[in-house]
Amino acid sequence: MAMHGKLRRERGLQAEYETQVKEMRSQLSEQLRCLELQGELRRELLQELAEFMRRRAEVELEYSRGLEKLAERFSSRGGRLGGSSREYQSFRKEPSLLSSLHCWAVLLQQTRQQSRDSAALSEVLAGPLVQRLSHIAEDVGRIVKKSKDLEQQLQEELLEVVSELQTAKKTYQVYHTESMNAEAKLREAERQEEKRAGRSAAAAPATATTEAGPLRKTSLKKGSRLVEKRQAKFLEHKLKCTKARNEYLLSLASVNAAVSNYYLHDVLDLMDCCDTGFHLALGQVLRSYTAAESRTQASQMQGLGSLEEAVEALDPPGDKAKVLEVHAVAFCPPLRFDYQPHEGDEVAEIRVEVELRDEILPRAQNIQSRLDRQTIETEEVNKTLKATLQALLEVVALEDGDVLDSFQASPSTESLKSTSSDPGVRQAGRRRGQQQETETFYITKLQEYLSGRSILAKLQAKHEKLQEAINRGNKEERQVPWTQYTQRKLQKSHHPRPSSQYNHKLFGGDMEKFIQSSGQPVPLVVESCVRFINLNGLQHEGIFRVSGAQPRVSEIRDAFERGEDPLVEGCTAHDLDSVAGVLKLYFRSLEPPLFPPDLFGELLASAELETTEERVELVSRLLAQLPGPVLVVLRYLFTFLNHLAQYSDENMMDPYNLAVCFGPTLLPVPPGQDPVALQGRVNQLVQTLIVQPARVFPPLTLLPGPVYEKCMAPPSASCLGDTQVEGLAGENEPELEAGIPVQEDALEGVVEAVACFAYTGRTAQELTFQRGDVLRLHERASGDWWRGECAGTRGLIPHKYIMLPEGAEKHMVGQGLQASGELLSSPESLLAMEFIHR
Repeated sequence: MAMHGKLRRERGLQAEYETQVKEMRSQLSEQLRCLELQGELRRELLQELAEFMRRRAEVELEYSRGLEKLAERFSSRGGRLGGSSREYQSFRKEPSLLSSLHCWAVLLQQTRQQSRDSAALSEVLAGPLVQRLSHIAEDVGRIVKKSKDLEQQLQEELLEVVSELQTAKKTYQVYHTESMNAEAKLREAERQEEKRAGRSAAAAPATATTEAGPLRKTSLKKGSRLVEKRQAKFLEHKLKCTKARNEYLLSLASVNAAVSNYYLHDVLDLMDCCDTGFHLALGQVLRSYTAAESRTQASQMQGLGSLEEAVEALDPPGDKAKVLEVHAVAFCPPLRFDYQPHEGDEVAEIRVEVELRDEILPRAQNIQSRLDRQTIETEEVNKTLKATLQALLEVVALEDGDVLDSFQASPSTESLKSTSSDPGVRQAGRRRGQQQETETFYITKLQEYLSGRSILAKLQAKHEKLQEAINRGNKEERQVPWTQYTQRKLQKSHHPRPSSQYNHKLFGGDMEKFIQSSGQPVPLVVESCVRFINLNGLQHEGIFRVSGAQPRVSEIRDAFERGEDPLVEGCTAHDLDSVAGVLKLYFRSLEPPLFPPDLFGELLASAELETTEERVELVSRLLAQLPGPVLVVLRYLFTFLNHLAQYSDENMMDPYNLAVCFGPTLLPVPPGQDPVALQGRVNQLVQTLIVQPARVFPPLTLLPGPVYEKCMAPPSASCLGDTQVEGLAGENEPELEAGIPVQEDALEGVVEAVACFAYTGRTAQELTFQRGDVLRLHERASGDWWRGECAGTRGLIPHKYIMLPEGAEKHMVGQGLQASGELLSSPESLLAMEFIHR
């Protein structure tokens, strides 16, 4: 019954999530419809004005009677402007709701008061003003279309982020289920062990003289070994569950920040984009009209004054606020996504476990650095955006001012026609071209600005969550005894995998033959490099783009060639670029390459297809011709690259950037063909594989083999055999026992400290050392310096760059030497203490 209750609760939460996403999709569709209605409103308004001007020019010769009929005619037309929408009918009934419609109402009222006009006014109305209104209508249609396309792109990105949240949630649920199963198995093994121990103790007096004693000891030893194995398996699954939960919580914060940013900022900016130049251009046309009226009929000054006031009242922010008020249901931000724990999981926050601290601390620092750079870039783009908008409005105002100038200089019909010379037309054409170029640049910069601001919102949400978790972790670690912390750190220690001997060459060889001879479904170099990057470098900026140190790359490659795994221990996060270089070097050196040259042309042909579905179908059909082992490796690689691209906000490596890095590596252009001409399509093909690995490659049911896991744990002793477990257990015992007298000896006189940071001496008396170096301290020279030695060289050592063991600090305080406590709670101090205990 409890299981059925859990299923019902989970189904209810899933239904609530689907309903929330469905409502959001409905809102986004309604927003697009509202923007289209806004564009239609403006275009219909401009069409009405243009038609009005033409008809006004025709009836100008009929004087007051014709003008009165015209005013009545347009006043009675109620269905065209704004369509049949209920909201826009309310705008028609109350023109003061929108400033542009208010101008239209004042114009009609002023027209009823007119009685006569001149031929010059008729020429102006039928000529320049009508042409200008058609230009404005064309500009409005173009800007609205571009704004709609941009909004659709932003909505697709927003829905993609929401979809990634669901994926993260499912991943977390899977790992939490595995963690609970592992815990249940561990408890069962512990109960069996307790039963064996109880039976052994009860039967010990009766069988003390028999030969059954060794058999029971063997049984107890096997039970104990089983408990140890299941304990290690449980810790591994628990760590994976914690990582998956952390990713889910980060995705949750990122999605909520992106949704809030979109609804509170992006939509408003897109509405501003739709209004770009419209109010200004409309105002300029109407000002031209009022100037012409003032010269032809002085008796209409009162009506023109009213129209001028309406033009001055054109208020883009006010109109935007009124539209938002009328369409509050469509534009109000949706409810925040809430955290949904899986099957009784009570942890609702990001946890900084000891095993994850070395991963989360650099990630928080990288996000902070990325935030600083992205903030500067966004501010610069915003400055350019404002300057471009000002230039665009100036071009719009300049074109409208020419009409007024020509009318003021040439009031008569003949002279006005003579001023419409070819040079003036060419100059106007150049200004139109300049306006369109400025407009395109403005849309581009607006897209960059909105994208940058969305990235800022997501990074800021992640950084705040990580910082809160780090602060909580610091408080918890200060409360944990040092012995317990040391044991957890030692449990994280890596043990080297035993080396293997290969019958086929690894680098530069045939991968399919290597897999068959070595029995590794995924070559060790691929599996180990991917695991190392998963554990240390998913957020590393420029991963696969920045080249590693060539000597280090060669060293790691040679170790893999010898059958060793150099990434289990001996490598740090500083080697990320070198490890990434080894992975690319491996795939680049394969002979034959992963993608056969005879399929190169057909694969590139898929990049020319327009729709994604057609490209995926063709590529999947072509890759089905490859051998099974090769497909397993490709599926493993591109699933990893897809996961890596999900961190593009932090590592700046989106699918396209990764495709640029892996395109020449995986699909080299055959000899005799132009690499420059074909590289674009190669990159597009690789990008399709990165974005759609689940649809391109066969699933696990059709193609058995290793599958990439998003949440990995470091290789532990549970991955080794029984003999190696016993050997490793025996190796760790003397290390812990020998660690105690080393510290006691150090406290006798000379104290050993560990460098938390690298330091370069500025004088001959100051020592130079690297992070992690062991320094011997003799005495305190001052509050900021020690006298000591490094590698046999004596000199001065800065206090703030080192960390003393806790016991040594207490000992020196007793002698009158005070050690700074500033670094005890910092991440560097923990790293230093780890070096000492190692």
